[in-house]
Amino acid sequence: MIFLTFGMKNAIAQTIDLVVSFRVKTYTGMTIMKSRNLLLQIYWILSFIYLESFFSFFYSGSFFSSGSLHAILFGSTFALLLSVMLSVSSPGINRITNSIGLFIVGFIYASQLVYYRIFKTFYIAYSVENSGQVFEFADHAFFGIIENLSEIILLFAPFFVFLIIMKIFSFKIHRDLKASVVILVIILLIHSGAIALMDEDDNRENSAYNLYYHANNPDFSVGKLGLMTYMRLDLKRHLTDWSPELITTSQNEKRTFMFDDNHNAIQIDFDALIEEETNQDVIALHNYFKSQMPSKKNEYTGLYEGYNLIMITAESFSHLAIDEHLTPTLYKMTQEGYQFDNFYTPIWGVSTTDGEYVATTGLIPKSGVWSFKQSSDNALPFTLGNQLKNIGYTTKAYHNHTYNYYGRELSHPNLGYDYKGIGNGLELTDTWPKSDLEMMHVTLPEYEDFTPFHAYYMTVSGHMRYVFNGNFIAKKNKALVEDLPYSEPVKAYLATQIELDRGVQYLLEYLEDSGLADKTLIAISSDHYPYALTYEEIEELNGGPVERDFELYRNAFILYTQNMTPVSIDTPASSLDILPTLLNLLGVNYDSRLLMGRDIFSNQDPLVVFYNKSYKTDQGRYNSRTDEFTTAVSQTDSEMFNKETYKKRISTIVDEKFYYSSKILELDYYSKILEFTEKTKD
Repeated sequence: MIFLTFGMKNAIAQTIDLVVSFRVKTYTGMTIMKSRNLLLQIYWILSFIYLESFFSFFYSGSFFSSGSLHAILFGSTFALLLSVMLSVSSPGINRITNSIGLFIVGFIYASQLVYYRIFKTFYIAYSVENSGQVFEFADHAFFGIIENLSEIILLFAPFFVFLIIMKIFSFKIHRDLKASVVILVIILLIHSGAIALMDEDDNRENSAYNLYYHANNPDFSVGKLGLMTYMRLDLKRHLTDWSPELITTSQNEKRTFMFDDNHNAIQIDFDALIEEETNQDVIALHNYFKSQMPSKKNEYTGLYEGYNLIMITAESFSHLAIDEHLTPTLYKMTQEGYQFDNFYTPIWGVSTTDGEYVATTGLIPKSGVWSFKQSSDNALPFTLGNQLKNIGYTTKAYHNHTYNYYGRELSHPNLGYDYKGIGNGLELTDTWPKSDLEMMHVTLPEYEDFTPFHAYYMTVSGHMRYVFNGNFIAKKNKALVEDLPYSEPVKAYLATQIELDRGVQYLLEYLEDSGLADKTLIAISSDHYPYALTYEEIEELNGGPVERDFELYRNAFILYTQNMTPVSIDTPASSLDILPTLLNLLGVNYDSRLLMGRDIFSNQDPLVVFYNKSYKTDQGRYNSRTDEFTTAVSQTDSEMFNKETYKKRISTIVDEKFYYSSKILELDYYSKILEFTEKTKD
């Protein structure tokens, strides 16, 4: 590393002598430079350092982080490349191209900041490619710009300053071969220095090394590599169909499950599948699932066999919105139904539809793509729509927003549903957002006579922005919240959740009047917490501080049927567990090994995974941001508990769940299982 630094100093010294066009004079044996060419390269480098530092401050609260040096070094190479690429013509043209370049760079940083402030993640190359429908939410972007205008102006500062002082730069083109070689050498040396520094990093899950080579986590990547490096890697991975790598694997390869009727499993001859397969990635999947133990059937297995099922993914729903007076129906269902006291709804870092994907497929989304849309060409035999349709259920799905937003016109029929949204059969009053209550009025008569039925809803009444002017639902219910001791965004948010409550109230009354209530199971969960509220507003709603790495994602899972005996469940669970739990309750034949969640009522160890590979179990929780495991066991038990060994074992399990979820999506893995089982039947 010392040698590398020394080499970089020598190269920089040569560049000063060779690259820049000089008017020189000799004085006591020293060459004094009188050119302004080098100023352009320096300005570009300083601009990137400035942008990375201020961007880091705006999104994380700190100008410098553990990844600042990586960001500066990688940014410097990019800055040098741009300064050369934008200066290949006449001085007048070069002034224009450099100005445009600085404007575009400023726009990238500013747009990512606005996107992050709205969606709590960064946009990716895949999203840009599929951005046509974003204009439906142009007002969100407009208000995002207004609310962050001061930060945006600061991110455009390098462009504005350049317009003022660009006359001091020289834009002449020099075709000196030696100079060109030296510039190239400098770029390579700085880049090599950045790589060497990163290679010295440890091999932890979210280290700079793993993020650069093996993993894809936007939040950590921006923090440890810099925004521009993250975007470069994301674009490269998007263009090359990159897939994350699995660094370590568990030692379960020799464990084989012998099929019996006491487990939630189907008879799959993995050895025969491996024998016939030539694709090594598919073989790895076969070996992985062969090593998993399925969940045992339990006292809840088939408890609601033959019941109708209504499943609702509620936009931005939170347990903080459940109130005996404001949302009495949701309150009633949580008090009289299954009470999940330790339930979480993580966000996943790409699109808001990822939460819906997790709940309906039992898989972890692949970072870098819209997993729901990507899955539309895959076989998904274990989804509720497909499973229940196969045993005679009428299966319907509804969304009270544009039917093809995020490609739902492709994904939802593939889940096994007859699907309607705005634009392909669902007609609702033209408001923004549209009413969940009205959606229930319109859709319930479509399937009440076709029992057993399964209806799936993705609601929209709870959608941001949380204001009274510009949000129809919030304004509609304003009188019910205006006397509450909260700020306007919090009151407006609660007003939107009242509409959900009214929709669910109408649903229960309709089922009761139709004689269906005692044979219908209702499941309600959220796609994500209400991240359009600031952390301060969420704490205001909570009535106190909210821990941001775990408790921010705590949520409600409502599972209810009429006249049931309330049941309390305090083991950790998450939206990843919804599908296997419902399949078990309905007595549907499925293979629990092939899903990444678990039946909450099963004997399997609980595991809640978060997008950054933090996790929570009944033994404690691991924070990947700090690399710390906090035990939940008592002091007496902890003496027998090897925290480090446990942390590594569960981290490996989490790595595998992320990796093999991505591979299922990439390789259409379930279709291979279906083909084999059909062939063996014949």
